[in-house]
Amino acid sequence: MTRYEKKIFNIINTSHSHMTIDEIYNTLKKEEPKVVLATVYNNVNKLVQSGKVAKLSIEGQIDRYDKTLKHDHLICSVCGKISDYSFTDLTAKLEEELGEVIDGYDLRIRYVCPDCRK
Repeated sequence: MTRYEKKIFNIINTSHSHMTIDEIYNTLKKEEPKVVLATVYNNVNKLVQSGKVAKLSIEGQIDRYDKTLKHDHLICSVCGKISDYSFTDLTAKLEEELGEVIDGYDLRIRYVCPDCRK
């Protein structure tokens, strides 16, 4: 990994949110003032293609980036907030029902978050 790639990887993997490219760029720029936005785009895409970072594409929202540690997502249908949640792993159940080997899955649950319910 290049120096920028390592730093971007660490930013994403230590974040408690699902960061956009701009958020990653602004965080990195504090430490690396000469970095340009294109460098962040290129390195994030490289990390996604290598499977080291996950890209969250949700219709109607800007792409966000996340660690690859197995977890699921709750997405508010009103404000779009994304929260991590760990459901029981469904791989064995899905394989049994489908009769096929499952490589993985991405579970996204839509709901109305507590703030929007108020």
